[in-house]
Amino acid sequence: MPEFTVMVTDDRHGDYSIEENILRDCGAALEVKNCRTEEDVIRICKKADGLLLDLAPMPARVVMAMEKVRVISRYGVGYDNVDPEACTRKKIYLANVPDYCEEDVSDLALAHIFCSLRQIVLKDKLIRQGKWNLGRENIFRIKGKTLSIIGYGRSGRCLHRKVSALGLGEVLVCDPYVDPALIEKNGAKPVNLSEALSKADIVTLHIPLTKETDKIMNADAFGRMKKTAVFVNTSRGGVLDHQALVKALQTKQIAFAGLDNHHVEPLPGDDPLLTLDNCVLTDHTGFNTQEGVRELKTKVAENVKAVLTGGVPRYWINTF
Repeated sequence: MPEFTVMVTDDRHGDYSIEENILRDCGAALEVKNCRTEEDVIRICKKADGLLLDLAPMPARVVMAMEKVRVISRYGVGYDNVDPEACTRKKIYLANVPDYCEEDVSDLALAHIFCSLRQIVLKDKLIRQGKWNLGRENIFRIKGKTLSIIGYGRSGRCLHRKVSALGLGEVLVCDPYVDPALIEKNGAKPVNLSEALSKADIVTLHIPLTKETDKIMNADAFGRMKKTAVFVNTSRGGVLDHQALVKALQTKQIAFAGLDNHHVEPLPGDDPLLTLDNCVLTDHTGFNTQEGVRELKTKVAENVKAVLTGGVPRYWINTF
């Protein structure tokens, strides 16, 4: 009989052999569930010893209803679907995997930048309709452009490294939590959000969703940007005011957007973004490479194993 039970709260990965092998080493059996509601999580998971959490809701009332859970390990960097303070009150270790996908997310951000500057997706669509000689409106080279990186954590810094050989005119960085001296040492200029938005030809977001960043890109923010600007978001959908973004694209207040994260996922069939040619959409897939997912699954399980064997998670969020 296994000593511990660890549950996957919601099945989004299909194959859990990596997690099973890691947890088996500490006497834990893995059970894959598919919780959609708060009541599902309470009913199904409350007697587990550990949880591998993806998108299932874990607000305070759910956390406090857990009877045996000692550790919640989140698949990913963000943890906005779980209440850290409730975990602390309950003495449940909350962990994430903050360092698994900076290469992958920054790759996708760069892909969105190039797709937007050269309108690759739109051109592909029109060529398939038999069109040719499609013009040059809002199509630009990257050399000489000003890039603003909003959020200078792992993926933001990784993107900065990758664009360093592209001949950009200037790289601006907005992140009040990073030492300006470090930004300058890396060859960028530290600025506030207003300057980052107003001066940039390309704006790319690499920020977590917090109370401070909730809808930080609102109508006022889009209004500060150039009409020729490209906007890229590979962070969280909640950092955008969705209606303000739609209006900015519809009215050509900004030229183009590349979006991997959305206010509702999957996007509803009647979402206005689906009708617009001046945006490229991907399906919250920044992390989703063979290498990235393998690293994620390994580290999320190792967080749980550490607690069940008497230690603390490597990526412990709510230190107590």
